[in-house]
Amino acid sequence: MPHTHYTTLISADNLAERLSNAPGSVLVFDCSFDLGNPDAGEKAYAAGHIPGARYLNLDRDLSGAKTGKNGRHPLPGRDALVATLAKHGLKQGQQVAAYDAQGGAYAARLWWLLRWLGHDSVAVLDGGLQAWQAGGQKLDTAAPAAAAQGDFKAGAPLAATVDAAHLLANLKTGDQVVVDARSADRYRGENETIDPVAGHIPGALNRFFKDNLTADGRFKSAHTLRDEFGAVIGQKQPEHVVLQCGSGVTACHNALAMEVAGLHGAVLYAGSWSEWCADPSRPVATGPNP
Repeated sequence: MPHTHYTTLISADNLAERLSNAPGSVLVFDCSFDLGNPDAGEKAYAAGHIPGARYLNLDRDLSGAKTGKNGRHPLPGRDALVATLAKHGLKQGQQVAAYDAQGGAYAARLWWLLRWLGHDSVAVLDGGLQAWQAGGQKLDTAAPAAAAQGDFKAGAPLAATVDAAHLLANLKTGDQVVVDARSADRYRGENETIDPVAGHIPGALNRFFKDNLTADGRFKSAHTLRDEFGAVIGQKQPEHVVLQCGSGVTACHNALAMEVAGLHGAVLYAGSWSEWCADPSRPVATGPNP
């Protein structure tokens, strides 16, 4: 019997069933991370993770080298990321389940990156590690055995990006609407503690990524997400939406929420605010949504 193909979210029950009945058919990655304490995610993984899960670090595995001009979490090189995933045993077409304990903020980065590599069999664990434990599932503290090398290769991208030059031109044309996933105060230019400049890209609208979740940390229904994103982007088609945040990480959460909502085709500004504000010639806006 063929296995269900998960491309956005997977429930804790469905993941547990898959791991129990066909463990080799799914590869689980723990992406837990803390921007303020970059070692915390790996320590939390060591203290307890989904059995068989392998750890990927946002800074080391899911980002590339920083130049000071390309943002805090530039995209990794495609070849380097393919090599990392194959080393962990990823096979062509294999189902991937990504999770964290931070509402999916970092798991969604892996989800987006795998789609960027042409791999659509990837889903985020809805509700994260908390949902796994709330369902009565066990955690493991053992490091998984070394994986047999996987045969994963990159394919045609299923997710697209734009760069700062594109967005500078868009300031004049207004062809695309930019949606900023940061908290409302940081978007407005208040309480900025991470990046050296406060504010947002002129014309950008705000949709805090945590607004994609219900109180229990699971994603809102497709219908609700569709209505809420529709209220932000108005009449713009999803393929005319550019998603950004502080460094191109939580913007992937909005990308996932839009996919759940059936709003396909939004693109990512991977450098995001941390790249944009690194060049003083680029304009900055402050204050609430226009």
